[in-house]
Amino acid sequence: MNSAPALWRSRGIAAWLLWPLSMLFGLVAAVRRAAFAAGLLRSTRLPVPVVVVGNIIAGGAGKTPLTLHLARELSARGYRPLIVTRGYGGEADTPHPVSADGDATRSGDEAVLLARRSGVPVWQGRQRAAAALAGLAAHPECDLVLCDDGLQHYALARDIEIAVVDRRGLMNRLLLPAGPLREPPARLRTVDAVVLNGTAEALASGQPTFRMRLEGRVFHRLDAPERTADAQDLRGLRLHALAGIGEPARFFDHLRALGLNFVAHPFPDHHVYQPQDVAFPECDALLLTEKDAVKCHGLLSTPIWVLPVEARLDPDLAAFVLGRLAELKHGSTSS
Repeated sequence: MNSAPALWRSRGIAAWLLWPLSMLFGLVAAVRRAAFAAGLLRSTRLPVPVVVVGNIIAGGAGKTPLTLHLARELSARGYRPLIVTRGYGGEADTPHPVSADGDATRSGDEAVLLARRSGVPVWQGRQRAAAALAGLAAHPECDLVLCDDGLQHYALARDIEIAVVDRRGLMNRLLLPAGPLREPPARLRTVDAVVLNGTAEALASGQPTFRMRLEGRVFHRLDAPERTADAQDLRGLRLHALAGIGEPARFFDHLRALGLNFVAHPFPDHHVYQPQDVAFPECDALLLTEKDAVKCHGLLSTPIWVLPVEARLDPDLAAFVLGRLAELKHGSTSS
């Protein structure tokens, strides 16, 4: 839980001192939403349905593994998704395809991870609508767009919204910068579904709610992916674990649940690793998330073990999305 600024965890003096700025932030956000709703600002409507996976809290909450889950499940059930992502941490401005061996510096760590794991085309761009249009032009067989993040990116019209909340919940429930929220808690009442990641507390949003857990027990060597190991193989080694994700503690707790002892090194989300970040004395191996691993090739000779995770949803979120898509298709044909 310590990955969030301390002032966001309660409504203390610091939070109240920043509250006027939060009110200004909320006013600007509300005016912007209203401008899109009234047509004063233009939203791009794509020729295929758009499913947005996002959150209302600053930082990661588990959107990328959920997007991967939906990409695989919807592909298995007949759809041909295209994934579109902002590519946070990437340097490229113009829309471009992301390959499995792509450069995380150019496209962003999450974009490269999506390309490696999803099995579907992935396009990245600062303007998601432009990236989606370019991706659909390059892949006319795609009949659905999955937008990784982008709940607040109203320039891209969407058909289904899914909001992810992790175990941090909404913390002090204040808007940035006094709190962690990009939009007010009431925004969760307007999405199509809320996904609670891990031990997240249930929220009274009134919307369909799904539980997500991330499972992973088998590690892969970064320099030789065909080599695998489980926790038993790694016990007894001097281990250091690194995580530059929205909530590093979530990864460390996962490792502890596997029975591993290690020294934990949390980093900011989307951290760009340097050799000095991953060089530790008395270290036999490093343990990394997949998101971090895409940025650590060739940094040092110490063995790096990567832990892939899979999202499990209860009940079946993909079936819910398929139902909503069927409703949308029926509505369009009826009209």
